[in-house]
Amino acid sequence: MGSSQAIDLLKEELPVEQDSLVLSGDVKTGLVIVDVVNGFCTVGAGNLAPTVPDKQISGMVDETLRLAKVFCDNKWPVFAFLDSHHPDIPEHPYPPHCIAGTDEAKLVPALQWLENEPNATLRCKDCIDGFLASIEKDGSNVFVDWVKTNQIKAILVVGICTDICVLDFVCSALSARNRGFLSPLEDVVVYSGGCATFDLPPDVARTVKGLAHPQKLMHHVGLYMAKGRGAKVVSEVSF
Repeated sequence: MGSSQAIDLLKEELPVEQDSLVLSGDVKTGLVIVDVVNGFCTVGAGNLAPTVPDKQISGMVDETLRLAKVFCDNKWPVFAFLDSHHPDIPEHPYPPHCIAGTDEAKLVPALQWLENEPNATLRCKDCIDGFLASIEKDGSNVFVDWVKTNQIKAILVVGICTDICVLDFVCSALSARNRGFLSPLEDVVVYSGGCATFDLPPDVARTVKGLAHPQKLMHHVGLYMAKGRGAKVVSEVSF
């Protein structure tokens, strides 16, 4: 069975019904951007960056930019996670990546304007799960405070990787919501076109002794798992 056949079979056996989302400002919504940094998105930028131009990743960056511009123009809250690691603290099973202070750990060029955007909150994170990475030494949580301060009722989540950092953050946010830690948050929405993951086909994985990670299949799995945990998944976002 070829990879495209496997993906078709997976989508048939594990369908993900996707809605469309229209944002008007009536429901206080915050945009959460996960790890749209050079180290994951810019060709040749590091160990976990694409080696050649990648349509899914570039499409994710374009959609993230589109949404970020509208949110900031309307002064709707934006929260961006930036993967950032200490050089002496590895993140197994991944090779060194997004070392703090390097270009890898910076937002992609199209989004670097967010660094000076008063409407955006940026948070460097040193672990896969951005919710956990938002915990301060005193036990407070920067993301929780952002939700409460802005009285956010829904978050729209975009970024990379659909099945890793995006999924882990979404699952933690849903659990925190269910426990009542994120009031008044009600909905966690994942935009499929605004998410992407990396591609490591089985034949390549065997040569590098890594875990196979076919892009389209794992992107779908990430969306499926997010929806199974209680997130809403949408294929369109309009205003």
